[in-house]
Amino acid sequence: MPRPKTLSRNARVSTNEIVIAPSLLSCDFARIADEVERVEAAGADWHHVDVMDGHFVPNLTIGPPVVARIHAAARIPLDVHLMITDPDGYAEAFAQAGAHALTFHAEVRRDEASQRATIARFREVGVEVVGIALNPDTPVERVGDVLDEVDMVLVMSVFPGFGGQAFRPEVLPKVEWLRARGYAGRIEMDGGLGIETLPACAAAGADTLVAGSAVFGAPDMAARIVELRRRALAARS
Repeated sequence: MPRPKTLSRNARVSTNEIVIAPSLLSCDFARIADEVERVEAAGADWHHVDVMDGHFVPNLTIGPPVVARIHAAARIPLDVHLMITDPDGYAEAFAQAGAHALTFHAEVRRDEASQRATIARFREVGVEVVGIALNPDTPVERVGDVLDEVDMVLVMSVFPGFGGQAFRPEVLPKVEWLRARGYAGRIEMDGGLGIETLPACAAAGADTLVAGSAVFGAPDMAARIVELRRRALAARS
């Protein structure tokens, strides 16, 4: 698979299409198939699916069988975020369950060799979009040596594990660093994104924007997604 292209050294704003990826963590899990259909009808581009193992983060969510059921109900790609200690061991299961994008954390693969091994494992099992994630307190330089291998970098703007946290603007320089470094793949931001905080993410260079309660808690979901997209595009210019 071709590696991500690179931008000029001083480029900042992404030219990738804006992706709005509502987080299913904020949906009504008792009606998840209906919620998948509802958010797709409202204009979502991807479904963001949070997988937590109770070890890497102090919470448990879903595993491959539930992801497979979501995939069966979905018409748009699944963006699966692995907040787990063993991404290599579960890569094939999540790929077979229907993950279009699969992201692991740099905190569980701390050096270049182990990061490249996990990336290779994801490619081996057929993952189309391979991502690496950074917690708010992890230096962005931790992923600097594998930017030629990943399709997406996920910059967490909250600490993973629970929804509803406040956005941390101090992570925005990580996005700017990636773009200044010449990285032209997708940069995703997740955590506390909404009407007021999302534009700063797009202005910094992010193009893949995860919003949970800002979408599922909106009185008019379609209008909210339209507004989030409009603000992201405006922030680019």
